Amino acid sequence: MDALVIAGPTAVGKTALALELAKGLPCEIINMDSALVYRGMDIGTAKPSLAERIQVPHHLIDIIDPGESYSTADFVRDVERLVSQIQARGKLPVVVGGTMLYLHSWVNGLSDLPSADESVRAKLQSEWQQDPVAMHQRLCQLDPVAGKRIHPNDPQRILRALEVIEITGLTLTEQHQQRNATQLKLKTVFMVPPTKEWLHQRMGQRFELMLAQGLLDEVNVLMANPNLNELLPSMRSVGYRQAWQYLRGEITSTQMHEQALSATRSLAKRQLTWMKKMPSDLTIDAIQPLSEQMRSLMTLLSDDKTR
Repeated sequence: MDALVIAGPTAVGKTALALELAKGLPCEIINMDSALVYRGMDIGTAKPSLAERIQVPHHLIDIIDPGESYSTADFVRDVERLVSQIQARGKLPVVVGGTMLYLHSWVNGLSDLPSADESVRAKLQSEWQQDPVAMHQRLCQLDPVAGKRIHPNDPQRILRALEVIEITGLTLTEQHQQRNATQLKLKTVFMVPPTKEWLHQRMGQRFELMLAQGLLDEVNVLMANPNLNELLPSMRSVGYRQAWQYLRGEITSTQMHEQALSATRSLAKRQLTWMKKMPSDLTIDAIQPLSEQMRSLMTLLSDDKTR
């Protein structure tokens, strides 16, 4: 085994399990959550604390500013490099997170998409603000397959698809025909909630905790940055967009709560849908005590060593 992956929906307890594992095994954690890469977005992303990051080295956290872009291709490139480096230090790479597109693309391959071009992205964002309907129509004309797959109200993916076309001259559909799966041997653990209601309760409790910890103050600071706007991928993260709209007076406090929880539930539903389509080596019921989760995990790792 080259790396261990602990994946699952938001608020299911992935970080707690990874930190518990780190108490007994020499390992380093690689973040697989698309929101944790942004600096200054700590509370709303449930980012591991500084104390937790001192306990065990973490990677791909706080690596870019919220106004910058970080793609799936960036993650695949970075995780491959980090796994090799961590192995060279004699430690186990443990990849932890819930961005299932990252995991799927890493395991199954992703075409070599270009990095974001800030000038091209700025032009496309300006055009989107003027006429978002026309932007989706343009995508449908240039790449009918992607246009049909991407929702008209999803500026992040629409703009990325158009950006790729402008930079490379090829559509996303054409790019995705070239895929390179990882050659690393991975052990994948899925953490699953016992019921939908259990997970929804956990998500509600966590959002209330985020508010108590100062989520609105955090978003206020972000809003004061002239380089940020609510169309950026970072600001479309669950919780931030709703807090941004509340602080601008566009929605009430009650609506912010309701919409943030609804968005979180939709995210978890998408994550679980991804998981149903992907193979795993172990499924852990998140309601189990941490000691039982660890026992199952250690059995998996022990079995791998004896093969």
